[in-house]
Amino acid sequence: MKSSNSAGLSLANMWVAFIFFVVAALLGLYQVIERIDLIPGLKSPDLYFASVSTHGVLMGFVLTTFFIVGFGYYTATTSLKQEVWSRPLAWFGFFLSLTGVLLAASQLLTGNASVLYTFYPPLRAHPVFYIGATLLIVGSWVWCLQMVVMMSKWKKANPGETVPLAMFGTTANAILWFITSLGVASEVIFQLIPWSLGIIDTVDVGLARTLFSWTLHAIVYFWLIPAYIAFYTLVPKAAGGFLFSDHMARIAFIMLLVFSVPIGMHHLYMDPFQAAGWKLLHMTGTFMVAVPTLITGFTVFASLEVAGRLRGGKGLLGWIGTLPWSNPMVLATGLAMLMLTFGGFGGMINASYAMNTMIHNTQWVTGHFHLIFAGTTVIMYFAIAYYLWPKMTGKQLHSTRMAVKQLWLWFIGMLVLTLPWHVIGLQGQPRRISSTPYDESFVQAWLPGEWSMIAGGVILFTSAMMLVYNLAKTHSNAQAESNLEVEYAESLHSSARMPHLLNSFGFWTALIVVYMIASYGYPILQFFLMETFGTVPWSI
Repeated sequence: MKSSNSAGLSLANMWVAFIFFVVAALLGLYQVIERIDLIPGLKSPDLYFASVSTHGVLMGFVLTTFFIVGFGYYTATTSLKQEVWSRPLAWFGFFLSLTGVLLAASQLLTGNASVLYTFYPPLRAHPVFYIGATLLIVGSWVWCLQMVVMMSKWKKANPGETVPLAMFGTTANAILWFITSLGVASEVIFQLIPWSLGIIDTVDVGLARTLFSWTLHAIVYFWLIPAYIAFYTLVPKAAGGFLFSDHMARIAFIMLLVFSVPIGMHHLYMDPFQAAGWKLLHMTGTFMVAVPTLITGFTVFASLEVAGRLRGGKGLLGWIGTLPWSNPMVLATGLAMLMLTFGGFGGMINASYAMNTMIHNTQWVTGHFHLIFAGTTVIMYFAIAYYLWPKMTGKQLHSTRMAVKQLWLWFIGMLVLTLPWHVIGLQGQPRRISSTPYDESFVQAWLPGEWSMIAGGVILFTSAMMLVYNLAKTHSNAQAESNLEVEYAESLHSSARMPHLLNSFGFWTALIVVYMIASYGYPILQFFLMETFGTVPWSI
């Protein structure tokens, strides 16, 4: 079903996402060139940190939020076969978020908000930046409300029936995002905006970092769940098979929702503001998130094997060669899984209380983050766009061959960029720096990795431009798309009778609230029970 009132809304959100994505990719290319002093005329710490801040915010908050909202609306209307609950409210949320982005970008690009992606105090930005970030988040809450209401209305209209898996995952993501974004929203509204406006003179750094940690890691799964939705509901069909297990997919979504929200304090291992016991609790929860990832890996590979054997694959691994690797969705999945394997290994290092000390605040962290987010997650955004664009526009994709080449370039560029970062991180190169004015022996050891990251940056920017060109040309394609249906995968086993706990979120939401109170209750309350000291603003 092509929903009559969701295509335009989804396209608007996704185009905002990809336009700002290209800007962020260009800024990323500038950063890798600047770090190695390849062009001395570009050397400027002020410009570098403005670029890093803009790049991080555009990629981490703008690309993701607008893409996920657009994908969510289209998924909801096509899987539930119903209209958007409130079209005017949906457009209001879109324009509210877009206004926020433009306000924040005006300060980022003029160097008035060079506070990096995490905007930790004592770094202080112009108040317009914080107000813009708040509007972006509040606008996204409109989408969260829409998804919950649409699922609830569908369940009332279809009592006892199983919620379509695509909508189940989308609603899980909406609930996750609303709960996890409360942390950064609280920090910005009650601390950073009053501080930047001069209403209060100082801000409690420990409380600010703790509130941001509430959001900092769970946001990764907000980004990742759309990729998982594609893995489970689009990839098996694109490969010519069936989903191995609908039940396992729902369990994975629920585990991601429950385990991922209250674990952000592992980003504060080196901070003195929280006791070791709380950090150990969050570390344990962090390792639990590996379980739904392993479940997803198994289920996706099993689904692909089913498809491969249905296509005539024989022997232990013969099914792999029979898969339609020329299909962008299937190819992106294979490449994403490879990057998830590499990145997941690095994540286990980061999450470990002891091993984290070896790589904390080094380029290792930058490499891991880009491999998981820009690699595994974003490459699936590309595949989703290639699949949905013809259905939303009614025009055939401009070039499937170009899409395949673009995906391969993104994969190659990401490995060329990030794997050397892991190496030079182990060699001691710090992150969050604009240059490397250190001992000659240190700098010489880092040079191969730095030259490699320039090559990776060029490849990635080329790939980004190919994506946007292909999507833009699709709008003017003279050939109409013959199949406007979104074809969701059927499960290998019947999902008609689904346990209540795998078909609703009431119990799981209540469980998250309890878990959040246990994980963050005292760590936040302590700042109001003890004497703390504020900090004055500081600029890069």
